[in-house]
Amino acid sequence: MAGIAIDGVVRRFGQVTALKGVSLDVAAGEFVALVGPSGCGKTTLMRIVAGIETLDSGAIHIGGREVTRRRPAERDVAMVFQSYALYPHLTARQNIAVPLAMRRLSGWQRMPLLGRFLPGTRQRQRAIAEDVERAGTALGLGALLDRRPGQLSGGQRQRVALARAIVRQPAAFLMDEPLSNLDAALRVHTRREIVDIHRRAGAATLYVTHDQAEALTMANRVAVMQAGEILQVASPEAIYADPQDLRVATFIGSPRINTLPAEADAAGIVQVAGQQQRLRARPGPLTLALRPEDLSLASGGLPAVAEAVEFLGESVLLHARHEASAEPLVLRLPPEAARPRPGEAVHLAYHPARALLFGADGRRLAATPMEALALV
Repeated sequence: MAGIAIDGVVRRFGQVTALKGVSLDVAAGEFVALVGPSGCGKTTLMRIVAGIETLDSGAIHIGGREVTRRRPAERDVAMVFQSYALYPHLTARQNIAVPLAMRRLSGWQRMPLLGRFLPGTRQRQRAIAEDVERAGTALGLGALLDRRPGQLSGGQRQRVALARAIVRQPAAFLMDEPLSNLDAALRVHTRREIVDIHRRAGAATLYVTHDQAEALTMANRVAVMQAGEILQVASPEAIYADPQDLRVATFIGSPRINTLPAEADAAGIVQVAGQQQRLRARPGPLTLALRPEDLSLASGGLPAVAEAVEFLGESVLLHARHEASAEPLVLRLPPEAARPRPGEAVHLAYHPARALLFGADGRRLAATPMEALALV
């Protein structure tokens, strides 16, 4: 069974191009998270894949079929919305059964009085009831199936929406910010449930979110999107440790990655505020980027002034100001580490192999660590 193939999708709203030739493949059985800031175009792309919105150019394939101009009902996808989209007058059981009734019963068979007397109706209704019970039980809804949405918590309503999606056994799942209305603890629990559902169903899943924690913990691959373009698609580990664009590096990671303006001289040696680093790169202006956990306190290195300390239990965040940085640099230190006082002069060290260099255009540059230069 093939998955989802998005090929060169362009969408314009007047003079604004919301999607700029977006291409993305989601293989059968794969979970891909599409992550980016609000307004970057990810929900527009999801709606185009679902058939809710049209595109200006490009193509959509689902399950090996081109569905670019097909209606949503003809695409064999199940979509889970941020707003749950449950019928308030129906019970959880009836809400879950809706897509099965629409697919398996004729219009006459769905009529409350006449339908029960038509041939085959009762057998099909029994099969639907069994499938609904199975899906509800899998999501821990067994005792709640006869309650209406107004009698359920937000987490329970979201599970009903998920059960309604999985009961159809579609070729693909589309999930648009499904956890954004839940509190932090329930989000953690529900994202595990979604991953389990995906593994059992084995269908291609495209999951839209602005929450990088959801993207990194749930997905097989992460697609980072900004301003209508997909900047990088890779495993969560590669997106974090090996970003190919400065916008990816600065979007992924909490606290945010540290950046310093730098320059490689004619010999290729990288300098920050006139201080040579143990790095060599192509001559020209650069950005040196360092994750908080890759910086440490040392007797020599980048000079800075401590500004604030945050104790997080498992670690300590030190905020320090360097003359070349517009924002304080952040170090993640072990809880037992010495904590400088605000205003105290410190020196920041890093291993050159952990440094990331980006050119003036924001694209990643090759960097060569220079262990022979004992400068940092």
